[in-house]
Amino acid sequence: MKKLFIISLIFLGFYQTFSQEIPSATITDINGKKVDFQDIIKSDKPVIVSFWATWCVPCINELDAISEVYPDWQDETGVRLIAISVDDDRTARRIKPLVNGKAWDYEIYRDYNNELRRAFNIASVPYMVIIKNGKIVYTHSGYSAGGEDDVYEIISK
Repeated sequence: MKKLFIISLIFLGFYQTFSQEIPSATITDINGKKVDFQDIIKSDKPVIVSFWATWCVPCINELDAISEVYPDWQDETGVRLIAISVDDDRTARRIKPLVNGKAWDYEIYRDYNNELRRAFNIASVPYMVIIKNGKIVYTHSGYSAGGEDDVYEIISK
């Protein structure tokens, strides 16, 4: 009975992670234009949503690592990467210069009041969500070197 209970809890956690509704929230693009999150993720191709911040070294390392292979990923899978900064007002002025300096070929947005971050229940960044056909198929918190290989496996399936 105890084993059945534990298996049920594991299944429930797995089900909740991958059956989570995609939230609707207003975010802003790098030039300050407001957009609805659900509108920008509509696609029949995989969409990687990466939550990051300018002060987060692992976030920048992750986006740099993906940047090196991103053109190949796009050619092979049609994937789009949407990078959403969770910087607050004190650090938000660093977003545009950092992105321009890195020359990331991503769609960059800012979760101005952390509405989307709260909706996804994100405690820390980097945090990645992969969405395919309107469904969340993968979530991951943190970054370690080589993690982009795991991401490629998921988007290529």
